Order: sequence, then structure tokens, then C-alpha cells
Amino acid sequence: MIAETVCSAVSAAGLGIAAITAYRRRFLSATRIAAYSLVPVGLVLTGVVGWVSGMVFKPSVWLGFGLLGAAWLLFAVTRAVERRSGSTRKERKAAKEAQRDAVAPAASAPSLPGRATAAKPQTQDEPRAAAPTEDFSDVEAILKKHGI
Repeated sequence: MIAETVCSAVSAAGLGIAAITAYRRRFLSATRIAAYSLVPVGLVLTGVVGWVSGMVFKPSVWLGFGLLGAAWLLFAVTRAVERRSGSTRKERKAAKEAQRDAVAPAASAPSLPGRATAAKPQTQDEPRAAAPTEDFSDVEAILKKHGI
């Protein structure tokens, strides 16, 4: 009852402002103000105001909004943690498989008979052999992630 009265008063005030605006020969603005002022009465007549006011005063509705807010907050927190870690679950799984595939063939390769497995120590006079290649897969993954 109070909501309908407030909506009617707002509409009446809006129509009054539209009449004053039309008196000043600003017909386009007056028409726009009149259109906006008719919206609250239209909402009352269609029953939207009654539905909203009935919904606002129910505790179960507020509990539902609280649960929706909590769910949204949990989604936002997990997304922030995932972004902070720098990778998604698929990327971590692919990296773990790539690491396992890179280590497994060398570890499971059979040793050939007749070959010495121990390397001889280098002396200061001998030039160093080529340095072992470093694994830049993590750098490549970051660059791919950023589209570089």
C-alpha cells in the first residue's frame, strides 16, 4: 500500500515537472520526463511493485541472496588464486606430463655393454666441453601465455 502511494506521488511530481518544462517550450525534454514519470505507475498496475515489496520483506529471500553472494565470493577467490599461481589446471597437467616424458626416456634407456659409464674428470688444461643445454620450457610457457 505504501509502495503504491509513493509510486503515484513520484509519477504526479514527474508529470508536474514535465508540464513546467513544456511551458518553457522544451517539448522534447518534457516528453522524455513524462515518459519516465509514467514508469512507476505502470509498474504498480502490472503488479511488479507488489511482487518486489513481497520479496523484500521475506527472510528466506535474503538468505537466498546471501547464499548467492557467498557462492560468487568463492568463485572470485578461486579465480584470483588461480591467476596468482600463473597457470591453469590444464597447463600444470601438461607441464607435469612434459617433465615426466623428458625424464623417463633417459632414465629407462638401457646401458650398452662395452661403454664406460663414468666420465673422466676434466683437468684445467683441457677445454671445457659444451655446457649442458638449459631447460627453458618454463620461460617458453610464460611467453606463450602472454602471446609472445
